[in-house]
Amino acid sequence: MKLKLLFALRAFLYLAVAKAQVPETNSAAALLHPRLAIERHLTLAPKPGNPRNSEGDFIRLNDGRWLFVYTHFVGGAGDHASAFLAARESADGGRTWTDSDRVVVQNEGGFNVMSVSLLRLKSGEIALFYLRKNSLQDCRPVLRLSRDEAKTWSEPVECIPDERGYFVLNNSRVIQLGTGRLILPTALHPTKDGKLQPGQIVTFLSDDQGKTWRRSGSVLDHDAQGTPANFMEPGVVERKDGTVLMVIRTKLGCQYFSESRDQGGTWSAPKASPILSPEAPATLARIPGTGDLVLIWNDHCDKPESFRRARPPVRNPLVAAISSDGGQTWKKEKVIENEPGHGYCYTAVAFAGDRLLLAYCAHKSPWGLETTQISSCLVRDLYK
Repeated sequence: MKLKLLFALRAFLYLAVAKAQVPETNSAAALLHPRLAIERHLTLAPKPGNPRNSEGDFIRLNDGRWLFVYTHFVGGAGDHASAFLAARESADGGRTWTDSDRVVVQNEGGFNVMSVSLLRLKSGEIALFYLRKNSLQDCRPVLRLSRDEAKTWSEPVECIPDERGYFVLNNSRVIQLGTGRLILPTALHPTKDGKLQPGQIVTFLSDDQGKTWRRSGSVLDHDAQGTPANFMEPGVVERKDGTVLMVIRTKLGCQYFSESRDQGGTWSAPKASPILSPEAPATLARIPGTGDLVLIWNDHCDKPESFRRARPPVRNPLVAAISSDGGQTWKKEKVIENEPGHGYCYTAVAFAGDRLLLAYCAHKSPWGLETTQISSCLVRDLYK
């Protein structure tokens, strides 16, 4: 009798979520995993004239301050609304932040500029990557460099100068390998009848600190079985052995994985991973000291495929797990956020001493994009 009541309750909750079209708490997953002890430091919520704040990244400056650059929307909350890049600073390891925005890049795109990746290059310069969105036929990443610790920035350089298209580069995605090679993972979406079509993964490589770029030798648009797939918003991380793991957003109810054994030159056909999720990006990072990987995603381990493929996607809860074997297995899953009705996505990760800094979209809406939350936890708590 109790079992029947449990199934009836779960069915009722599922139908309520689908009807409301608002993400609800993934309560069973939240019960399966312990809570990660986090501190919330800064909430960048929408306000009049600023309907969305999202998709940012961190960089540590040489004087110990932290810089966070994000997308400050002014023309609406949609992905193509007007926006500029704004910065906040922290002098205490990310616990407190400046109260007002500093404009980093004005809106130089036909639509906007958005989706920031910050990286300290081996040359010592700070690289600022972002998307310049001009139209549905022209959305490409550009790069600016700073040689004075983010006080000023160089003129923008197009990372894909020789072809136009709608190339999606998520925030906090560009990496530099131990060899110095830069890897820029994108999803290219063609347009038809004014609508974006399924994506294919195209990575770009630079061996001269971002001065020039070239395509890798692989275009990923079929899975390992040869079936066409809509691959979106890839993220990459270098493993301890020098190989590179890629995680890929899909509409198929899970994250897909690909790997490169030649520093991003070629990539394996993507395979479905055991990371069950809605249509939302996952974030990979490597933990300093141990070399283990941390993965942050919306965990739907207890949900049927129909729920995982729901539209809009249910981006709740937000969960972290670690891997000590290069992403073959994941353990120590912990819930970061699971507030009812909220969506969580587009996470940026940085390591500030013994703490893990997190920035992620966290808003009570179907897509969860309007508010950015900066939080942190102790790295050691990931292992408990």
